[in-house]
Amino acid sequence: MNANLYALFAAHFPADRSRIFLETPEGLYYSWNDLERASAKIANLLRSLDLPAGARIAVQVEKSAEAVLLYLATLRAGYVYLPLNTAYRAAEIDYFVGDAEPSVVVCAPENFGWVSKIAFQAGCAHVFTLDDQRHGSLLERAAHHSDQFVTVEKKPDDLAAILYTSGTTGRSKGAMLSHQNLSSNALVLKDYWHWQENDVLLHALPLFHVHGLFVALHGALLNGSRMIFLNKFDGAEVLRQLPRATVFMGVPTFYVRLLSDADFGAAHCKGMRLFISGSAPLLTETFKDFIQRTGHTILERYGMSETAMLTSNPYHGQRKGGTVGLPLPGVKVRLTNQSEGVGDIEVLGPNVFREYWRMPEKTAEEFTSDGFFRTGDVGSFDDEGYLAIVGRSKDLIISGGFNVYPKEIESLIDEVTGVMESAVIGVPHPDFGEAVTAVVVLKSNVTLEEAALLRDLKAKIANFKVPKRIHFVKELPRNAMGKVQKNLLRKEFA
Repeated sequence: MNANLYALFAAHFPADRSRIFLETPEGLYYSWNDLERASAKIANLLRSLDLPAGARIAVQVEKSAEAVLLYLATLRAGYVYLPLNTAYRAAEIDYFVGDAEPSVVVCAPENFGWVSKIAFQAGCAHVFTLDDQRHGSLLERAAHHSDQFVTVEKKPDDLAAILYTSGTTGRSKGAMLSHQNLSSNALVLKDYWHWQENDVLLHALPLFHVHGLFVALHGALLNGSRMIFLNKFDGAEVLRQLPRATVFMGVPTFYVRLLSDADFGAAHCKGMRLFISGSAPLLTETFKDFIQRTGHTILERYGMSETAMLTSNPYHGQRKGGTVGLPLPGVKVRLTNQSEGVGDIEVLGPNVFREYWRMPEKTAEEFTSDGFFRTGDVGSFDDEGYLAIVGRSKDLIISGGFNVYPKEIESLIDEVTGVMESAVIGVPHPDFGEAVTAVVVLKSNVTLEEAALLRDLKAKIANFKVPKRIHFVKELPRNAMGKVQKNLLRKEFA
């Protein structure tokens, strides 16, 4: 049996392939036949390039239906998909391309100049362009190929995707996800969240992230469900489309912004079956306000780039605010190094990746001797087995659903002339969950403006990593061992 993830999806496509698979607010409609034929053309293009086995296809493009087709074509052709955040700048792309050594890079047309230079210097022979208006060299080249393609045979443990997830120190890590990792998780979620024949997914998440790509998109594909496909989250557009949908997935920021609209309420949600939240902690206040305003209880779940989904509040039964629910079927979750009921979260299951790309020492460090993955999160179980995430043992900041690693930003700030040292923390924020905040110590007799430092950072890193505020202090609080006490900084600047 072919374990290729695309083969699993195709087996669940509706019998009537003329039905709509994806529609956009601009009035574009793609049928399931369109999906198969267009992804076949791109798959044939990729196969025509004579790429090596296991070739990586790196993709940094804006969200579009064609970006979905490119992802599916990569799977069909038996290659490895490498999604990259559209906010990444040259220095970041240079690292990812140099580390992953992709055989193909696909970028936005306006970025072709600098991206192609990085790719060609890294030995990549093929750079294509694709925008969100159905233009670019990828589609131009693919148009000349056949719309028929036999999906390449894959084994369960064959690599399907690499997702880079930076550590708090050192180099970014590429989590290697197999066809089985992704298919097992998709099948479990289909049952656990009770996907139904008439479901319509309102998709407003990005495609370079686990949530939008491996949870939302996979759910619709595996259920043969129509998607209303938004290029990005837009509150007004979501309100217009919600009455036509039954399932919506978002980061907490989405729900905060919906609730900030005085017009939003139960009338928009009459046909809705399920609201799901993840990628960052959902404030209890938001959880309660949403119930009061709409009559719907948000289902919060927990996952990671290395594991896809691990736990979920139940579809039937109590959904508890402030928790991420129960371990999913087939997933084991345990706490170690416990103190007063709080411990390090470790997980095991068919959805858990096996290793980091070309980092055997880091892989060995992150797995226990009995095969459990150390998530780096700290949590506790209540009496009914619901898991609550208490904190991040690695100081990870999650802002607007995106992972921000303090060490990366601290290193850049510390390089600025006149800066002695810095500490980057996350503080509670009603919209983003956590706001990236920098605390900076300047050298004696040095004056530096917050605005100037922010401008410097914006030119170097993705916008979601740039601190919302920078505070200047005389010194950082330290313990007896000389370690900066970030907990005190969080309290001071909350």
